[in-house]
Amino acid sequence: MSAEDRERIKRVNIKTVAYGRTIMVLLGFLAQLALFVVGYYLLSSYSLWFYGLFLLVSVIAVLYIYNTRGNPDMKLAWMFPIAIFPVFGSIFYMTIVSQPGAKVIYSKLQGLAKYTRQHVNSDREVWERLRVENPHMGQLGHYLWHCDNSPVYENTKVKYYSLGDSQFPDIVEALKNAEKYIFMEFFIVCEGRMWDTILEILKEKVKAGVEVRFMYDGTCALWYLPRNYPQQLQKEGIKCKMFSPVKILFSPHFNNRDHRKVLVVDGKVAFTGGINLADEYINEKERFGHWKDVGIMLTGDAVERFTYMFLEMWNVSEKKEDNYGLYERPDNVLHENDGYVIPYSVCPLGPERVGERVYLDIINTAHTYVHIMTPYLIPDHQMLTALTYAAKRGVEVIIIMPHIPDKKYAFVLAKTYYNQLLEAGVRICEYEPGFVHAKAFVSDGEKAVVGTVNLDYRSLYHHFECGVVLYKNSQVAEVERDIQETFKKSLEMAIEDYKRMRLRDRMLGRIMRIIAPMM
Repeated sequence: MSAEDRERIKRVNIKTVAYGRTIMVLLGFLAQLALFVVGYYLLSSYSLWFYGLFLLVSVIAVLYIYNTRGNPDMKLAWMFPIAIFPVFGSIFYMTIVSQPGAKVIYSKLQGLAKYTRQHVNSDREVWERLRVENPHMGQLGHYLWHCDNSPVYENTKVKYYSLGDSQFPDIVEALKNAEKYIFMEFFIVCEGRMWDTILEILKEKVKAGVEVRFMYDGTCALWYLPRNYPQQLQKEGIKCKMFSPVKILFSPHFNNRDHRKVLVVDGKVAFTGGINLADEYINEKERFGHWKDVGIMLTGDAVERFTYMFLEMWNVSEKKEDNYGLYERPDNVLHENDGYVIPYSVCPLGPERVGERVYLDIINTAHTYVHIMTPYLIPDHQMLTALTYAAKRGVEVIIIMPHIPDKKYAFVLAKTYYNQLLEAGVRICEYEPGFVHAKAFVSDGEKAVVGTVNLDYRSLYHHFECGVVLYKNSQVAEVERDIQETFKKSLEMAIEDYKRMRLRDRMLGRIMRIIAPMM
């Protein structure tokens, strides 16, 4: 596709109004403005009644929000616009919380989860061994199985990648070796060397009789790919769909994006991590300096969870479930006793915040250290408390952030948390060569998590995500080694650094904290 075509697509997509929520916000604001105008000019004698009506709407909305289940930060964030703009704020809140499309998806996923559980090869003996070795990890395994259908696995080989540059060749090799099926699910897909290389392999594999399914998030149609791209790939024999295509007027679950990165080949090999299908992720082109990202490859029994994870999401928009028997875990000659592996998924539509629970579990059970890489730092009260308390009780907490941000507003917002964390003893560093897109936790030389979950509200509360928990696996040491190498290339922040920020940026960050849970 030529540069001219890309620019034309971008201009067209901008006109579709990103996420559809803009329309709803505008309609809500205009509705309230109209009521004010009518009340002031035509019914001035009834202004007291209008004031009473607005006050009643505010009180009802606030009482409703206060008594709902959920994060207190989220409740406060909603109360602010409702208190200032009762009609507009209430309408906007209702468009978000009463999303019929989201409820339909959640109901379908619940049914698919029950179907999946019938096929998962959960070995209770593996969980029992983990529980005996480490009761805390056994409890985490119990939680992930009962709340996410995610068993504890052994007999799995793990390979950690400290850069997308090093993961890409293994992805290419795995795809070329595919014999039965290829499942791919990504948040961003952008034409360039990385995607073009993969696409050519997929076309060849389809011709060889390999089943290829490819799914990407609907926001790609706004900036990266034409809207009819799934149809283009289907003509090549690739089964393709967008998750939650963005509508011009209203997307019923516009805030719940598919942020996962999943690649499964024949049920034998699986990849995940922060790496999307675009050239900056393999440093083929420069965006925001050097792009620091990480990934992980699984070979063996634990691949099964990613196979079913993909099938669940794929079948959300299908009328009939897949025959899972066609994709069951193959008999594997691999017998690696290299610790424990727990792949997990995150669904934002139910009551469980699995991504946050996994992170909190690592922080709260750490004895010596917790080292973290994340592109965004917008923690809720619970996460902020856990990080500061860990530091105060003597745990070394290090957070590595980007020095060159991709989103300036998110960077300004993140810096408003620096002082509170630094004062508690948390060490914050910024990766001087460029942008950190990695999502990795490591603790005490025993535990690590690599996946797609950022330390912000979008990942923890609004997005579909996934990750892998490692315990007593040899690659835990590789994650720690990588963080130490990244630390050497980073600038350590001090309390004085925040004071040197421009007053405008500090004020903007403080204001944005009010609405951060809704961003």
